[in-house]
Amino acid sequence: MIVLSKLADYGVIVASHMAAHPERQITASVLAEETRLPRATVAKLLKTLAHGGIVAGVRGAQGGYRLAREAARISVAEVVAAIDGAMSVTQCTSHDPACSRSDFCTTRPHWHRINTAVGTALAAITLAEMLPMHHFTSIEPRLPRSETRAP
Repeated sequence: MIVLSKLADYGVIVASHMAAHPERQITASVLAEETRLPRATVAKLLKTLAHGGIVAGVRGAQGGYRLAREAARISVAEVVAAIDGAMSVTQCTSHDPACSRSDFCTTRPHWHRINTAVGTALAAITLAEMLPMHHFTSIEPRLPRSETRAP
């Protein structure tokens, strides 16, 4: 099973929430409350995402954070990389020194292809595409024409 770190998962949640409200400059406390994540975790994520160029922060009494670019121009891969660094599905696809099996391992080249495919898939999805489905639908249910109410 390939699993993102909990922090990377939370980072995507935070960045996606910010993408749903691009006009807002939001504090870590408000963001934590709205996403139901611990405030300390959100604060840590925002600093990391700011360092990675995903969000931009403004200091002061009216300070807060917002996405550094349009949500459609930020990929999930960028968010994950800002938090976890370069993605690797196995030890031999990371930039760590080669393992003792690298000279004769028959699966190593295939793991590189798999790693590239997963990275490409994450890079193909933007924060705009990660918006919650209710963001695109009306809160009021639509009635079929035959059931519409007369004014």
